[in-house]
Amino acid sequence: MGSARTRAWITGRGVVVDVPTVTHPGTGAVHPVQRGAIIDTPGCARMLRRLLGDHLPRSVRPTVLVTTPVLDGIAYRAEARTAVEALRPHTVLSVPAARGIALAAGTDLSGPLLVLDIGAHLTEAVLLCDGAVTDARRTALGTGDLDEETTAEQLAEAAARMLTAMLRQDRTSLTLDALRRGTLLAGGGALRPEVTHHLTARLAAPLRVVPAPHTAAVRGAARLLHAALGHPSTLPPTAGPATLL
Repeated sequence: MGSARTRAWITGRGVVVDVPTVTHPGTGAVHPVQRGAIIDTPGCARMLRRLLGDHLPRSVRPTVLVTTPVLDGIAYRAEARTAVEALRPHTVLSVPAARGIALAAGTDLSGPLLVLDIGAHLTEAVLLCDGAVTDARRTALGTGDLDEETTAEQLAEAAARMLTAMLRQDRTSLTLDALRRGTLLAGGGALRPEVTHHLTARLAAPLRVVPAPHTAAVRGAARLLHAALGHPSTLPPTAGPATLL
């Protein structure tokens, strides 16, 4: 459930929902997720019920995996779990979106890895070590903010500043090693050549654009969901697993 779009993937069916994150309570369109924060939990619940109600039979209690922003993830997870109750889940799990992106890219997680996720209204830079979050930065700026006043160069500059700050504050060689390895670039910003051009020039380091970068987090989460369903604690009597973004 992103600020701009909500995507849902169901086992055996792939992505079944890819729509704007909006509700229509009768007073016009409302955006229940803003800048990576859920501000209208009941609205999110109604949206999920409307979008997925026909995809999940009433006899099914699904295992749900929710991708979350890294920073403010605790607050997001709490609100997301409440909203997901509309789907009558058997189990609700969560994963940082950055880890989902790395998995979608098929990247070796045994070494340090930088993930830059440029969304519509939020950009996160995350350092993963052995798959775990070691450092993270965020800026409330994304491709949806690009206009005559906010340029692609400014967005790239904001993203580069986060990576530079991580490098300068790291007392180890992890961030430097990850930069040399190549930063994984995902989100809608990875599809904007004017953004990637300025970012490459500013970093003077390799960028690796994830295939289908706008859906990378949900596809990586799907791989984790397959693994989670093999654990006895997550197996419902009748399974119909779904993963949400």
